[in-house]
Amino acid sequence: MEKSLFERMGGTYHQEGDYFLPDLSVPELPAIGIWGQRRRRYLKEHRQALYTALLLSGKLNDHLSEVDEQAEAMFSQLVKQMAAQDSITEQFKADNQMEWVRQMNSARNRAEEVIYNKLIYA
Repeated sequence: MEKSLFERMGGTYHQEGDYFLPDLSVPELPAIGIWGQRRRRYLKEHRQALYTALLLSGKLNDHLSEVDEQAEAMFSQLVKQMAAQDSITEQFKADNQMEWVRQMNSARNRAEEVIYNKLIYA
């Protein structure tokens, strides 16, 4: 007994009017945060071969998600360490709020530079 056309083509189909359309679904992609987006932009602009290889192998989103998670964890840890090292405390915040903001921004900027050098531009 010969297989029907749909059995030979594989997959599942649904009928809309006179046409049979394949049942397609888009896979769920992991959410990519700001660090992953920055990594994607860097790869696309400066490491095109690696970007293309990751994209064609289907590993790009996993790579970006992993970089994003690592960068976020590293950022939090570095900001806490730098704040402790520079004696930026809640008491200091209460005493001199503007200076606290300046020093915290400095710590955040330094932490960002470390992440760019170790994860984003690596």
